[in-house]
Amino acid sequence: MHKFRYVRNQLHCENISIRSLAKKHGTPLYVYSSQTLIDNFNRLHKSVVPLDHLICFAMKSNSNLGVIHTLATMESGFDTVSGGEIQRVIAAGGDPRKCVFAGVGKTEDEISFALSKNIYCFNVESEPELTRINQIANKLKKKAPVAIRVNPNVDAKTHKKITTGTYENKFGIAYEKIAAVYARANKLKNIKLRGLQMHIGSQLTQVKPFEEAVRKVAPMAAKLKTKYGIEFLSIGGGIGIMYEDALASGDPKWWKCKEAKNILTPEKYADTLVPLLKPLGLKVLLEPGRFIAGNAGILVTRVEYVKRTGKKCFAIVDAAMNDLIRPAFYESYHEIVPVKQSRNRPIATDVVGGICETGDTFCKNRLIPRIEEGDLVAMLSAGAYGFVMAGTYNTRPLPAEVLVAGKNAAIVRKRQKVKDIWDGESVAPWQR
Repeated sequence: MHKFRYVRNQLHCENISIRSLAKKHGTPLYVYSSQTLIDNFNRLHKSVVPLDHLICFAMKSNSNLGVIHTLATMESGFDTVSGGEIQRVIAAGGDPRKCVFAGVGKTEDEISFALSKNIYCFNVESEPELTRINQIANKLKKKAPVAIRVNPNVDAKTHKKITTGTYENKFGIAYEKIAAVYARANKLKNIKLRGLQMHIGSQLTQVKPFEEAVRKVAPMAAKLKTKYGIEFLSIGGGIGIMYEDALASGDPKWWKCKEAKNILTPEKYADTLVPLLKPLGLKVLLEPGRFIAGNAGILVTRVEYVKRTGKKCFAIVDAAMNDLIRPAFYESYHEIVPVKQSRNRPIATDVVGGICETGDTFCKNRLIPRIEEGDLVAMLSAGAYGFVMAGTYNTRPLPAEVLVAGKNAAIVRKRQKVKDIWDGESVAPWQR
């Protein structure tokens, strides 16, 4: 469920029309629904109530301060992958003591900063990292809380660029080596063994890979609890969302959509995993990002030109792959709808951006109600891995972001000015 729907033929976010937001703030424009963020967080929380648990929102999916603050008020924890993300949590009013710090390339400065803020745990990705954390903690006269990330070698059956749980991936330590790594870690004076962590991939739409991974890792967690007193098992994130029929998923009868029959819901997820996890007597950490933020955001863009060739119809919009890279990078599907509900006959259309790359394409040969120059269209399910992956290729400024709550809307990131793109650059001294 989400809070984007047509009201009197105009697309709305909660109680505000998208057209009014585009008129006031321009395009391209990201728009986020506070209520959708809250509803998705609560739905996941309620599904795992039988477990002692902590939801740590994966900031890599959407790190806007307005989004983070909304979740911090829900007492969310945060899954971070850089020192910068920990600083964002603090800036947004979140609690660093509820932060876990993942990622394969933690620097000395980042580790020192995380220790100074008393984060909940480091998710350790390699033995050299474990050694480094111990050395830095020793210098700071601290004990560093760690969980080793186990790679269970389970194929998540998702896109090859977002699977993380097999031995072909760079993440974690092989399942067979975990016992030895924990034995070594237990001897390090400045390490506190706090948990065990795993994450097998993103945008999983079936529960079977989760079940396979939990069945494999749960006995290991039980042994580590007995031997070293670990207090939690993190099962990562990865619950998928609807990208096709995404607009319909905001309707109370969303389950009638063709894709809804196969989508993984928090309830299905919990029904399978809670019985496997509860007997462990451990706190369970969940690290969702896309599930909470994905359907909570859209990218609004204006049609600049409609170009018809002998074989193709191109709608050239003012957003481009630098604003939303997922279709170009992953060949991902985003539903594209007119902001003004249309009864025009659908025609096969390529929606493309203005960047000088053939890959700057949002869809190809998709049946979309005929759109014309000046029309507004919305790219749905853009709340996760949208703005956070944006860049300034072709010297295009970053778009603005708006957060909506009921009848209220506010800019939570100003549109970047072109001259700000090269702020900090200069010619070399000998060029002056």
